[in-house]
Amino acid sequence: MSMKWISVLLLLQLSCFISPACCGKVLVWPTEYSHWINMKIILEELVQRGHEVTVLTSSASILVDPKKPSAIKFEIYPTSLTKDNFEGIFMQMISMWTDLPKETVWIYFPVMQKLLQEYSDCIQKLCKDAVLNKKLMTKLQESRFDVILADAIGPCGELLAELLDIPLVYSLRGTAAYTSERHSGGLPFFPSYIPIIMSELSDRMTFMERVKNMMYVLYFDFLFESFNQKKWDQFYSEVLGRPTTLSELMGKAEIWLIRTYWDFEFPRPLLPHFEFVGGFHCKPAKPLPKEMEEFAQSSGEHGIVVFTLGSMVTNMTDEKANEIASALAQIPQKVIWRYDGKKPDTLGPNTRLYKWLPQNDLLGHPKTKAFITHGGTNGIYEAIYHGIPMVGIPLFGDQPDNIARMKYKGAAIKLDLETLSSTKLRNALKTVINDPLYKENAMKLSRIQRDQPMKPLDRAVFWIEFVMRHKGAKHLRPASLDLTWVQYHSLDVIGFLLACVATATFVITKCCLFCCQKFAKSGKKKKRA
Repeated sequence: MSMKWISVLLLLQLSCFISPACCGKVLVWPTEYSHWINMKIILEELVQRGHEVTVLTSSASILVDPKKPSAIKFEIYPTSLTKDNFEGIFMQMISMWTDLPKETVWIYFPVMQKLLQEYSDCIQKLCKDAVLNKKLMTKLQESRFDVILADAIGPCGELLAELLDIPLVYSLRGTAAYTSERHSGGLPFFPSYIPIIMSELSDRMTFMERVKNMMYVLYFDFLFESFNQKKWDQFYSEVLGRPTTLSELMGKAEIWLIRTYWDFEFPRPLLPHFEFVGGFHCKPAKPLPKEMEEFAQSSGEHGIVVFTLGSMVTNMTDEKANEIASALAQIPQKVIWRYDGKKPDTLGPNTRLYKWLPQNDLLGHPKTKAFITHGGTNGIYEAIYHGIPMVGIPLFGDQPDNIARMKYKGAAIKLDLETLSSTKLRNALKTVINDPLYKENAMKLSRIQRDQPMKPLDRAVFWIEFVMRHKGAKHLRPASLDLTWVQYHSLDVIGFLLACVATATFVITKCCLFCCQKFAKSGKKKKRA
């Protein structure tokens, strides 16, 4: 370990010795790729504030690297999965998901569900290897952690929280449009103006869009399972020795830290235990590497375009790469393109290829005019923070919804990779660069993102510390989480009241009929007399 991190650890230990009340012990159940990159920022901030952070990770982890010098502790447990197998599953899933035809949604959704369930089986394997490891669980129990931080996209954190009897905090990308936040978190959801995941709709829907939204809601609620719910319910019940469900344990989360904000989201009702912390990873740009800076400065008044489709895209065909390179060669701007593959034949002299980019620093550079992105939440927020208009080419997951939101807010143009042509990309770039409205809208979102009473990272850390200080946050948890679906919608009350009305109506009708019959009989007797 470097002298820098040794000094940091010594200072943290000293601060905890002087003021032990300020220090807590955080256990982390991480996920991979951008989710881990996001979570790591929160963990590093917690460490800086004197907390002891332990990341529980398997020997098959892809990005979590305990060998790198860090003040974060790592607890590595063995698993039968290898790193290559785990990464291969991810890459195969992403490749198939990216290539799925999105027009035929009733074919797209079932295949997507199958892919997600394969991912779910993989995560469940890792979870089993952790919680059934008696030596590991004994060590974790003896460590007496104050809180566990997890991501809802990778189940198991809620089971660990239950086994270790510690509060649970979620850090995730999601909103009320996602089933876990709606069903487990209890967020109110109104399909009339809240677009469901994968719908790519806004909050201002036409009648037919509301029909589409409702059909998607019904599909996701009754037919779609991103995780094999029954397998998780059975597994959790066996481990705990009592009947339970994944949703029930997720519903016990004290705080849900949502990695978006109102510059990105459409207005909707929230609950006290949900906090928006989107953009906490954004920061002012640092100087670029010398060679990259010289290339950017050589662009003159035209500026530069930053282009990346993320680190998980490895299956772009030569034909598509040549289409893209041809479009980039026809614009006056210089282009910095993150690309790892065969050099396109149509690559112009205005385009430089790099295997890795300092994305935030490039987006914050004064020469940057536009951002071509796949629509990952991290990249979207860096573009928002720096006020850069976007051309979105979404590939999978939440990316189509992310780009759709930026499109509705007037800061992006959306293109489809499958039908992408050189002309379409060139025209989209010209539009977002030359039409001042796109830049104005991007700057408006940037001002909203920066104009907050508390920095998003500080807010995220505050709520984690809050849960540690108060041993949970039960006072923020709505009573609706303890109600059944029938009780939540007051169907039992409505049924009771209808029964009362029906009974009263029946009794009154019977009484009226009885009185009428009596009156008729007495009338007949008078006539006879």
